[in-house]
Amino acid sequence: MKNATVLFFVLLFVWVGMSGGYAQETVYRQDYEELTDGREIRSEMWDNCKEGVNVSWASTDVRYDKKNVPDILKAVSVWRETAWKGERVNGMALLWTKEGCGEVKAEVSELKGPGGEVIPAESIRLGFVRYVMTDELNKDKRGTCGYRPDHTLFDSSVVADVIDWDAVLELKAQETRPLWVSIWVPQNQKAGVYRGKVSFITSAGKIEPLAIELKVLNRELPAPKDWAFRLDLWQNPFAVARYHGVPLWSKEHFEAMRPVMKLLADAGQKIITASIMHKPWGGQTEDYFESMVMRIKTLDGRWVYDYAVFDKWVEFMMSLGIDRQINCYTMIPWDLSFQYFDQSTNSLQKVKAGVGTPEYIDYWQPFLIDFARHLKMKGWFDITMIAMDERPQEAMRKAIRIIREADPGYKIALAGNYHEAIEADIDDYCVASGQFFPENVLKERREQGKISTYYTCCSEAYPNTFTFSPPAESAWLGWYAAAKDFDGYLRWAYNSWTADPLKDSRFRAFGGGDCYLAYPAGRSSIRMERLIEGIQAYEKVRILKAKYAKEKNAYKLKLMEDILDGFEIEKLVTEPAADMVNKARTALNKL
Repeated sequence: MKNATVLFFVLLFVWVGMSGGYAQETVYRQDYEELTDGREIRSEMWDNCKEGVNVSWASTDVRYDKKNVPDILKAVSVWRETAWKGERVNGMALLWTKEGCGEVKAEVSELKGPGGEVIPAESIRLGFVRYVMTDELNKDKRGTCGYRPDHTLFDSSVVADVIDWDAVLELKAQETRPLWVSIWVPQNQKAGVYRGKVSFITSAGKIEPLAIELKVLNRELPAPKDWAFRLDLWQNPFAVARYHGVPLWSKEHFEAMRPVMKLLADAGQKIITASIMHKPWGGQTEDYFESMVMRIKTLDGRWVYDYAVFDKWVEFMMSLGIDRQINCYTMIPWDLSFQYFDQSTNSLQKVKAGVGTPEYIDYWQPFLIDFARHLKMKGWFDITMIAMDERPQEAMRKAIRIIREADPGYKIALAGNYHEAIEADIDDYCVASGQFFPENVLKERREQGKISTYYTCCSEAYPNTFTFSPPAESAWLGWYAAAKDFDGYLRWAYNSWTADPLKDSRFRAFGGGDCYLAYPAGRSSIRMERLIEGIQAYEKVRILKAKYAKEKNAYKLKLMEDILDGFEIEKLVTEPAADMVNKARTALNKL
């Protein structure tokens, strides 16, 4: 995107001085035309549509069609929801009209509760939902992995996903437009029922407001930074620089990254993704990863390392509250090619070397020794992991030996298949969905302070977070982690944006939306907000289990087991994720 495009963004940061609630609000102004998919419009339904602008509360489980009348038999005027203190809850309103009404602005009131208590309007975010192009699973319906050279081979359509935290948008003729409503209940809020409304302003006439009725329970979620759930969504700073047309690691680059990474911090992200070599995953994304460490081979054959970029990136992420762990990728890239700057030739050079070969050891061991020194000086050594992903067991064994020889104190992370032979060496072990740790191993890992999580990628048809996946599958992921006693969830791409991510989520190698969950300039997505919902459910389960265990309340613990019992991947074949999630959420809030 050209530099001039940045001028269309107006970023307004409003800091809210309260315990719980949104720490900052970002307002955007960027006009762009959504793509169209050429699908048939059911004109007869618009002919029978009521005059003016129709409004109703609707389901966050449904991606409503942009160009057709929504399947709502009777408008719902009141959104009734239940929340813990400190919890974020999501609602969705729909507006649709056959005539169009020009620009519509949505506003929300404070929510008034018992004894003059209020949930301030600043704790509520409104955002019109924009439509983005997506595609579908591979023809075998088993996932989306594999090169996609021609979009015509897949059925493409526009779907609701982009949440533009800007409650102003033009409503055109024969168009349906969702409005996302997110309420972040302050942690110190008094329990009780709170009521307010969402109003709509347009020059074309009056639109009836929609009511909110929120029951706040006398239970509390901690702030996201204190959640136990280990969320690990890999960040791509290089995509942000390319999209906004700003120099890497410049002041403008960090300013552009701030709202994107703040959204991630508010989701409870614990881990910083750092690339310590050139192209750790080849060129699998639109913007490949450069090394954050400069390696220099001097004229006399010594290795010298520059950590300026690495330090700047880590310090920036920590300033946002993402400071629990640094995962450094990777000692075992796909093509085993390693770059460095050679002073003798005044040029970048590469060495290709198999894991454990003399050339490989010569490249990595001096670095690991010096990197340990630097990390200790910065006070980061104990939270840093040398991380690999989806690598064979034998290659991992060789890399582990080299790491331990460089410094026995190094910690190691792996996302991939479960290998019993190396499990004890992995401090942060993330297995593919459908795989599990033996029960005794999981118990031992937790006692030793090790991390045990799971991940999804292009391989899984479901559950997943594609732009065409049912939205409830994103929430289902957190429930599944709770049911299987994982410590959290990993996904390989938080913001590896496509060429034009606001308009088109399709990519040449993976299914629509596989490369990112967040959009430019801090825009969220239905998938991201539902993922946070599932993480909060995990935290609720954790808190209640600890409470009932302390009280030795076997009856309540059994109820908890019953609530989680249905979360099996195989059941998604016949039972929608939405049914499982809604049933479990209702039951949990009654405990």
